[in-house]
Amino acid sequence: MSTPTTRTARRGLGAGLRATSKVLPEHARAHNRSLVLQHLFHEGPTSRADLARATSLTRVTISDLVNVLLAEGLVEELGVQPGRRVGKPAILVGMRTDAYQIVAVDLSDDAVMRGAVMTLTGEAVVRRSLPVDGHVGDALVDLLTRFARTLIAAATRPVIGVGVGSPGVVDDSGRVVEAPNRQWTDLPLAAILTDRLALPVHVANDANSAALGEYTYGGAADSMLVLTIGQGVGAGVMVDGSRVHGAADAAGELGHVTVVDDGELCACGRRGCLETVLAAPALRRAVAGLDPAAADEALAGVGRTLGVALAPVVGALNLGEVLLSGPADLLDGALRTAALQTLTDRTMPATAAGLRLRMATLDEDVVLAGAAVLVLAAQLGVS
Repeated sequence: MSTPTTRTARRGLGAGLRATSKVLPEHARAHNRSLVLQHLFHEGPTSRADLARATSLTRVTISDLVNVLLAEGLVEELGVQPGRRVGKPAILVGMRTDAYQIVAVDLSDDAVMRGAVMTLTGEAVVRRSLPVDGHVGDALVDLLTRFARTLIAAATRPVIGVGVGSPGVVDDSGRVVEAPNRQWTDLPLAAILTDRLALPVHVANDANSAALGEYTYGGAADSMLVLTIGQGVGAGVMVDGSRVHGAADAAGELGHVTVVDDGELCACGRRGCLETVLAAPALRRAVAGLDPAAADEALAGVGRTLGVALAPVVGALNLGEVLLSGPADLLDGALRTAALQTLTDRTMPATAAGLRLRMATLDEDVVLAGAAVLVLAAQLGVS
């Protein structure tokens, strides 16, 4: 039997090539359960026989898994598969994506936290926002707790978990290693919120969350980079369908790569970081008072600088797409065109062939969508 070409199959070795522990029966069961839910989530209702073929699992295994998922209320039988006239009619099973909800919170804005109650397919059912009012440190954690509780109370279906996209360096356990603007250092945010909310809580860097959102809900390529451009600049990277973490959980800190010698002072304390020219306030200052032609030239100059910064990353990782998430009036024009041209000029033809540099599809919801995927992946094995 040929190997299936679903996203799950393509990511088969994405988590790491070196085995670090014995494969236990419960791990195999969780993996198989994820395969089934992943297929139903992305491909829609399927018969048990087609599920077995798509996942390369035996029909007995599929039958057992489907029975368990039916009992859990995660899947449902949807009647006979149309168009089959020979033999016993096949019954379709589908994932109950409308039966559960996820609470997502976006902390990327210094001034306001944004939240939503979302369906499993990434649609916002309820939206809320709350001014931060200068809260930092423990006071901000308390404010976030109260905000999450209001969202949970607003849900119209059982909530399977809470996802949070946070600025700063965040490790795999949801511990905020460092978020200077929030005065958070070595803060086990996911553990604190899990205890306070009595629900599974998953926390990741906001730019990494954006990458997950675009990958799962926005149709982005398996190997891509999402550049988030607002008050600061961050990046989330996916390679072969797996999120790149880095040695210190700080992969994607492109905003603090130096691109201008003796440039402006950055919030990190150094000069000439990419953030000092590409962050939204810097772009608005660069075009203030200019006529359209001069503004385009100024933005094109920033685009060329961005292309220089991105070229080594795109070349080294052979990325298929770079997505820009931020103010379209500044990014989707001369800046994007110049950045793509510079990227093409500075990478070898095999790398540049087919490379896309486009705007993100989820706009201001990109971090919220990614926060939902954090929960979807951790609780159901779907991404």
